[in-house]
Amino acid sequence: MVFEEKMISNGDPEQEEEEEEEEEEDLVDPLDNIRQKCEETEHCVHAREKLESCESRVGSRSETTEDCTEELFDFLHARDHCVAHKLFHSLK
Repeated sequence: MVFEEKMISNGDPEQEEEEEEEEEEDLVDPLDNIRQKCEETEHCVHAREKLESCESRVGSRSETTEDCTEELFDFLHARDHCVAHKLFHSLK
């Protein structure tokens, strides 16, 4: 009887795809959750505000050589610094 069930499920590709999708939905990356929480901290909010003001300043000019690389790196550094302290406590 088990053999027959395997043959039936092996012959139905739609059923296999549904099972794979169900398994994938259950997985949640803890890094994404921690990054989101860290972006709400005071230091990250301040760095994001600087990045957004730079982006609006650069976007308002038609010809400029300025880019927001430094502000982006500052924001990513602040976020990753926060994540580094929290990530390994949530892993099992």
